[in-house]
Amino acid sequence: MKLNENGVRVVQDLIARADRLHVTIAAPPGDVCVIDCGVVARGGLAAGCRLAEICLAGLARVQLTRGHDALWSGPWVAVMTDHPVSACMAAQYAGWPLSYGDYFAMGSGPMRAARGREPLFERIGCLEQPTRAVGVLESAWLPPAEVRSDIARQCQVEPENLTLLVAPTASLAGTVQVVARSVETALHKLLELDFDLSRVISGYGIAPLPPVAADNLTAICRTNDAVLYGAHVTLWVRGDDSSLEAIGPRVPSASSRDHGRPFTDIFAAYDRDFYRIDPLLFSPAVIDFVNVETGRQFRYGEPQPRVLEASFGVSQGNGIAGDAGE
Repeated sequence: MKLNENGVRVVQDLIARADRLHVTIAAPPGDVCVIDCGVVARGGLAAGCRLAEICLAGLARVQLTRGHDALWSGPWVAVMTDHPVSACMAAQYAGWPLSYGDYFAMGSGPMRAARGREPLFERIGCLEQPTRAVGVLESAWLPPAEVRSDIARQCQVEPENLTLLVAPTASLAGTVQVVARSVETALHKLLELDFDLSRVISGYGIAPLPPVAADNLTAICRTNDAVLYGAHVTLWVRGDDSSLEAIGPRVPSASSRDHGRPFTDIFAAYDRDFYRIDPLLFSPAVIDFVNVETGRQFRYGEPQPRVLEASFGVSQGNGIAGDAGE
């Protein structure tokens, strides 16, 4: 599966519709192509869906849908893939933190498979040596020249053959892109629990799309809460049922000691240090396993509507939230 090649095709479609998607493109000769999806550019819902699909190397469909109205009556972000390990773990997982002085970003997308330095690639394979690479940066700033050139160097491609798409979490496109990680979080949790990911053949997940936050810290907390306390993921798997029954209760976010509070409280308790938070927290609220060989389905976890309500900060006004009146 050629992750970067697939990603390039989705990028080309985005570039062709740049005006409609409210994104801006900077591609100086001999330099990295940078696509702004929400730093200065307006971006939007459609840009966010395309951004998420590029993160997934074009191996998944991302769209807005209706979810569980009793939990969240606003839009939900749905992800569907028949290539879950390649799309979610080799591409979408934000496994590349970039730190250059005052510049910081979380890197994801197919370019990670070109870089290939993360330990998880030793377990899942999927390494590439592409001639063109595509990556997504979750950042409040567009990458300066030294960052662009170093990313190209680490991906072993010429700068003009690298495309970087950028959006902060506190943007419409960035919020969609982050919330589209419901299936990825389930797979990463399974990897942490030493489950054989080759057994997973398809995945579908939905998570509530929170209001866009006014700052990136609030945005990070809201998007994490959307997955931890609202996401519902279904994985179609092969193999025996007994192993699913054994591991199932350990997969939802409720299995973590840090579960139960809004992420802003959890983050503050650990002095805003992600690496001190229990890593087993980062998983969806609900997980279903459907065994395609035995025909049985197993469900674990439950959503937490009160935590979502506190996190999203929705004002009810007069009656239903968002009602303009009559």
